Amino acid sequence: MPEISILALAVLLGAYLIGSLSSAVVLCKVAGLPDPRTQGSGNPGATNVLRFGGKKLAATVLIIDVLKGVIPVIVGRLLGLDQVLLAAIALLAFLGHLYPLFFQFKGGKGVATALGAFLALSPLLALAGLLTWLVVFIASRISSLSAISAALLTPVYSMWLIDSVSARWLILIISLLLVWRHRSNIQRLISGEEKKSG
Repeated sequence: MPEISILALAVLLGAYLIGSLSSAVVLCKVAGLPDPRTQGSGNPGATNVLRFGGKKLAATVLIIDVLKGVIPVIVGRLLGLDQVLLAAIALLAFLGHLYPLFFQFKGGKGVATALGAFLALSPLLALAGLLTWLVVFIASRISSLSAISAALLTPVYSMWLIDSVSARWLILIISLLLVWRHRSNIQRLISGEEKKSG
């Protein structure tokens, strides 16, 4: 059992470090573009990169950010860790994206990384969240409202799709942090100033 604990600790630490790799900052630097934290919304994520870096670069950022959530949880699953530890790994990868060790703790909002983590934790949970995002986006054309709606409903879906109560609490923490990171968007939504996509 001590080996399992040390192993779990190593995966948890690895999840945070992987999450701390800001794909938006690194890829923009490689492409000779400005730091996304100094452009547009100031968010180092795919949506902001799309504004000044183009579709291909934004898509690459999106894929990498999703994988940052997928890979650590999959590693934990392959090592036979239980659902609570897998949810904790998901949380650490997500926190790494929000507060990256390698980038002055200035990270993104974490939507893609959370999606990836949920996908590896429970594909049905991720699908439910993704469908929520899609339905709200089709109705509103507002990306932030879609993300906030999905974040608020994911803990509800977890009540049916996740067995462990402790794991559900960790999912709730991720969801609340997602909403918190969108607080400026919420203010703009209330004031009617949030821009639509397309």
